Amino acid sequence: MNPLKAALRAGRLQRGLWLATASDTVAEVAAGAGFDWLLIDAEHGPNDPLSILSQLRAIASGTSLSGQGPEPVVRVSRLDEAEIKRVLDLGCRSVLVPMVNTPEAAAAAVAAVRYPPSGRRGVGAGLARASGYGTNPAYVAEADADQCLIVQAETAEALGNLDAIARTEGVDCVFVGPADLSADLGHPGAPDHPEVLAAIDGAIETIRGAGKAAGIVDFTREAHRRWEGRGVIFLGLGGDTGCLQAGMAALLQE
Repeated sequence: MNPLKAALRAGRLQRGLWLATASDTVAEVAAGAGFDWLLIDAEHGPNDPLSILSQLRAIASGTSLSGQGPEPVVRVSRLDEAEIKRVLDLGCRSVLVPMVNTPEAAAAAVAAVRYPPSGRRGVGAGLARASGYGTNPAYVAEADADQCLIVQAETAEALGNLDAIARTEGVDCVFVGPADLSADLGHPGAPDHPEVLAAIDGAIETIRGAGKAAGIVDFTREAHRRWEGRGVIFLGLGGDTGCLQAGMAALLQE
């Protein structure tokens, strides 16, 4: 079963890395690094279903080589039933949906990851990687319980509806998007502005008060300590592009 979903429900810190290069090699290397999750970004990264598939396979390969590995997460480009269905059929059990501004949108995201009668996911498991290409006859009956749904709150509208979004049945985690939120609050490019930080602090408190896991991504050790101290348990430590750039710059400096 999905270890990320189980860990978030149990309140255990899960640390991960953003994958934005669309590189299966980078994904395979990252899979052996010890992260709890790796997020394939199809919103801002140059990913399509085939590149997502290749990275899912690479993460599985890296996991088998190391003996342990992260849970793959895919951030889809938008709340779209067809796109979410394709990602799930590729074998991804954990999905992050951006720009969820209302409880109605959160409920639509839940419906997109669940089969009827509790949802609207199309049934094509017999042809899908998710079911082992039809070799797991129990997949359709068991899949709903295994999906981990993370919705992203990143606007002032979302913050105004946050308690209802977080309390939506079927939402496992609410992820606060600091970059878009800072822009929507009038501070573009300044996610560390005091007004933005205060808004995020309040959002985390609301999410946790609703009994759900809170998530965020940030890029410094100081920020990681701050968010962990606030109770964030789905914590992004950075991204593949930043790691590559920093490593190359450090090598040249040395």
